Formats: sequence, structure tokens, C-alpha cells
Amino acid sequence: MGDVFEGYLDSPAGAAGARAADEMFDGDGSPRPEWQALAATLAELPAAELRARADQLASTFLDRGVTFDYAGEERPFPLDVVPRIIDAAQWARVEKGVAQRVRVLEAFLADVYGPMQVVKDGVVPRRVITSSSHFHRAAVGVEPAGGVRIHVAGIDLVRDEHGDFRVLEDNVRVPSGVSYVLENRQALTQVLPEALQAHRVQPVADYPQNLLAALRAAAPSGVDDPVVVVLTPGVYNSAYFEHSLLARAMGVELVEGRDLVCRGNRVYMRTTAGDRRVDVVYRRVDDDFLDPVHFRRDSVLGCAGILNAARAGGVSIANAVGNGVADDKLVYTYVPELTKYYLGEELILGNVPTYRLEIPAEREEAMDRLHELVVKPVDGSGGKGLVVCPDASAEQVEELRRRVLADPRGWIAQPVVALSTVPTLAGTQMRPRHVDLRPFAVNDGRAVRVLRGGLTRVALREGSLVVNSSQGGGSKDTWVLAGEDTVPEPAPAVPVPVAPPAPLPEEQHHVTDPGPGAGSEQAQQQQQSRQRTTSHQTREG
Repeated sequence: MGDVFEGYLDSPAGAAGARAADEMFDGDGSPRPEWQALAATLAELPAAELRARADQLASTFLDRGVTFDYAGEERPFPLDVVPRIIDAAQWARVEKGVAQRVRVLEAFLADVYGPMQVVKDGVVPRRVITSSSHFHRAAVGVEPAGGVRIHVAGIDLVRDEHGDFRVLEDNVRVPSGVSYVLENRQALTQVLPEALQAHRVQPVADYPQNLLAALRAAAPSGVDDPVVVVLTPGVYNSAYFEHSLLARAMGVELVEGRDLVCRGNRVYMRTTAGDRRVDVVYRRVDDDFLDPVHFRRDSVLGCAGILNAARAGGVSIANAVGNGVADDKLVYTYVPELTKYYLGEELILGNVPTYRLEIPAEREEAMDRLHELVVKPVDGSGGKGLVVCPDASAEQVEELRRRVLADPRGWIAQPVVALSTVPTLAGTQMRPRHVDLRPFAVNDGRAVRVLRGGLTRVALREGSLVVNSSQGGGSKDTWVLAGEDTVPEPAPAVPVPVAPPAPLPEEQHHVTDPGPGAGSEQAQQQQQSRQRTTSHQTREG
């Protein structure tokens, strides 16, 4: 191999030790078949040239405003110059497994907010559902158009020491991060064109069109030409860049809560030409802030009465209110049983082994080996609250033990997964770094389409298993290779927008860690505060 790979195979695998599987190189140190062309391209590039291209990536993102806030400083979001490659056979399993997962969770949510048969049949205890912080009784009995509650899903996967994909967690509230997928591909196409030309890489640019088709299909009954909007918490939200990007790409309006009003169980958008009826709201606002009639009464981010309108069939909300109960990490442990119950199938993509700490016997076993485990809050997102006990101090582990024993329902524990590694540029040399993967799926009620190229997040610090950008992580472009028999999916028929909204000012292009929600509840709490302050200042002025 070339100079950039010097010492790569001797590099430590980090916290996961020698168990971690490398995706580019096999056990003999030879590039795997799907990686051979890329390995050859990278080996031919001088280290200084590769470093220059990586710096060009950062400049491109800075120019486009794809930045994140780190300790009060705006930085370009870290995109590594080395893509991640997944061959057609591997992806076929991922695609089937993610689609199966979405179908199972759809059935579960319909049951949970309907007859609760899964409880009556003893598959899931009632307390597991009703004690979830994301189970909303206000959503019981709401029947969404077409029966779809999960219009967009982001299922987080990891590859273990055997190279097998496993599901780490489910994100079916308002999963974010697809803007990185689109931006990463565009940037890498410019910076590493010779590598892209040497591969048959599946496109990702059709995602907005597939999303728009699914949203239009979700329109209330009798609406032939639905009006779709993207509801954002506002310009200060950490995921605002994604909201604006998707709205522009779909050619629909980007609105805030103050732009909407409910009358007679219908939702209207205020425009200069008068109020215009809205049929589908792709909301990027968390449940607690969506409707002050049913949830937080002080919210200024949502639209009062929108849930009543959805219940009456006057508007469709994507994703549906209350989906977060399926994201609960304790509910996650029941997905294998739910798959058999609803589909009569075995899971295609297995779970990571997990301790249910609310069960005394499992809690006792986990407490005995706590120093070996990863412990997570059941409603956490973006790595918040997660403790990797092998890397924690004795004091931190004991504090965690006290918190778990005080609230066992609030936590789950898992063994440390030896996340696979992918070559990543560190300075001027390639080094193994741990990665995960978030494939995105769009459900239009007839089919679940999985975007052929998800969000790969990478832990840029040596030995780290934490991929979040706020903790030193970045991302990679994910190349899903086309097989010999790959047939491109026909694009759904969607009217081409005549006049998409104008681009946003550069200072509003800001992104941060993709989590299961629209910037997390804490971020929306901060947005709520800023929005109220801004409104007050406007009135005072």
C-alpha cells in the first residue's frame, strides 16, 4: 500500500480492542473486493495531496454554511475524505431489515394507540408502554390517513466483530441527519471524482422526491392536490439547515408555528394573499411543543388545535404524534417478540443484547458487571446521558449505579459493541476509526423505500466509540454499490414545483448532531425561550 496507509494495520483498534472488524481490510491485511478500487486510488495519491483535498472539503462546507457550534465557535461539520463502501449483497440485507423494522413498528404503534391487543396477549407489559415518557394518551384513537404513522424512519446500525449489522436504536419521531447524506455526496463528488468514477455508486439525490411523494400520499381523504409544508421551530434550531434544505428541494413552504392557524378542524397557512389550507404538515417540532392545547401550554413553536384537526381528519401530521413510544429503548428490547407477533417473522437485523434493568434478576446481573457495560437512558438521544463504563472513573460508575437503582425503568444496559472501523484521514495518514450507520426509510403506505446510502458517523478520536460531533465525531459519505442485477427504483410521480422558495441567507445554514428528534427536547426548549424573547422584543419595538 502507499505511504498514507503506512502503519495502518498496526494501529490499535481502540476501546473495542482487537475484536473490532476493519471494513476495508480482511484478516490477512488485503483489501476486501468492494474496497480494492478505492484502496488503489488512495494509495496513488501523495499524502500532501490527500490532506489538501480534505482541507478543500472543510472549505466547501464552510462556504455552504454546513457548520456546527463547538464551544461557541462555528466550525465546518467534519466530513472525512474517505467514503465508506457497502457492497450490493450487504446492502440488500440492510434494506430488507430496515423495511421490516418499519413495518413492525408501524403495527405496534397502530396497536398501542388503538386496541392494545399486544398487551392483552401478554407480549409487552402495559406498564412498559404507559410509563414511557413519549406515550401520549392524547394520540389514542387518532387514525392517520392511509394508516401511516412512520413516514420517515432513521434506524441506527452498527457492525459487530463478525461484520454483522445489528440495530442499535430506532428513530421514528422526527429523525434528522439526511441533509448530511445529500451534502456529503455533493462535496465528495467534487473532491474525489476519480474514486467515484471507478465505482457504480447508487444515487441519493432522489430522497427529497421520494419524501414528497410519501407526504402527498399521506393527505386526508378526498384531497387530490395536497398542500404540504415543513414546520420548523425556527432559525435558531440546530437542525434548521436541514429543514430549509428539504423544503427547498421539495418545492414546498417552510413555516413556523406562528404562520399556521387552526379553524374548524382545518389548518391554514397565513400568506400575503390570505389564508391557504394546509393538508400535510411535515413537522420538525417535538411532540411536547407541537400543540399547546394538549401538551406544553406555553409553547410558541407549534400550532394550537393541530392535533384535534388530525383527529378529525382535517390535516395529516408526519411523523405522527406519539411515535416516540416506539423509540423507547426499553420497548426496543421487545422488537424481536413484536416481529414474530405482528409479522410471524424472525428479525433480519438483530438487536444488540440488552439488559432490562426494570427486571430485578437482569438488574442484579448487570450491576455485578457494570464496569463492563454501556448504560443508556431509555429516552436519551444523540448520546446524551450514555455512559461507557469501561472508560468511566470509579466515581462515575458508582454515581451511575445510584441513579439506575433509583429509577430502573429509566435505563438499559448493553455490552460494549466492537464497532467496525473504516480508514479515516488523521493528519496525513490513514488510521482505523469506529463508525455507525443510519439508513433512512420513507413509507408512503404502499412500500418502504430505504435510501441507498445512509449517514455514516465516525469517531475521529483514536479509540473512541462516540461518534457525535459534539464529542469529537464526524461523518463519511456512504457508497452503496450497485450489483450486476440492480434495477433502479422508479421515481414516484410527483409534480415538479414551478417556483421553489428562495435560498436562505448564509448565516442561517447551521447543522449539528443528528438525533432521533428535531434537535432534541432540550434544543427546542432553548428555541422556545429565544422565540418568546424575540416576540417580546418585537412587541416592545
